[in-house]
Amino acid sequence: MTVRIAIPEPSSLDSSYNQRSLPAYLTALHAAGATPIVVPLHERPDRVARVLSGVQGILLPGSRYDIDPQTYGEDPIPECAPPDPARTAVDELLLQDAFNLRKPILAVCYGVQALNVWCNGSLIQDLKTWVNHQPGRHVFDAHPIRIAPGSRLAALVPPGELSEPLVNSSHHQAVYVAGDNLRASAVSPEDGVIEALELDSKGHFVLGVQWHPERTYTTSALSRSIFAGLVHAAEAWEPRRIEEPVSPA
Repeated sequence: MTVRIAIPEPSSLDSSYNQRSLPAYLTALHAAGATPIVVPLHERPDRVARVLSGVQGILLPGSRYDIDPQTYGEDPIPECAPPDPARTAVDELLLQDAFNLRKPILAVCYGVQALNVWCNGSLIQDLKTWVNHQPGRHVFDAHPIRIAPGSRLAALVPPGELSEPLVNSSHHQAVYVAGDNLRASAVSPEDGVIEALELDSKGHFVLGVQWHPERTYTTSALSRSIFAGLVHAAEAWEPRRIEEPVSPA
């Protein structure tokens, strides 16, 4: 029996974006040996909870919208895209469930930003850097990343991979201050922009990447390894006994 991974619809406001972006995540999860369970953003919280009771992991995908800056104590600047409240609400339900029960999490692009803000971190509302972090979905080798030695992400790097792997890039925001118990596990070496976050915990797989591994699943061994890491963690997941204390670490 394959593990089931919950993934919310990327957007409640743009169905054409969902049609373009969601299939790549679903294909990557299937190829990695998991069954994706798409969570509609219009469902009531109790119905989302019932869905979550039958999954072993969470994948938070990208979005064309931005996190509301007021959630991390800032007013929006003109360059900040509008928020998607329905996506935010479902992400919060998925994150709460995953942290309560220590289900593995993979967060991608907007997803890592949502993870960081949920953990009380903050974002750069609009990147001002000489590195092009948004060349588009068709540029697969946009810029290199420098991966922190000893990190969970470093353990996923396949043998023979470049010391500073090239990744795609499609974001105008990024992590500014990492949230509670999160640490940067990769940066863009040319400008220091945080490109990956992970939970500082050996027993709970929580990894967020600012690039899009689902778009390069067939061409990148690192992308395949990232999805395999999520699936393997989901296969090993066991429900935490109710008497165990809740802790993100």
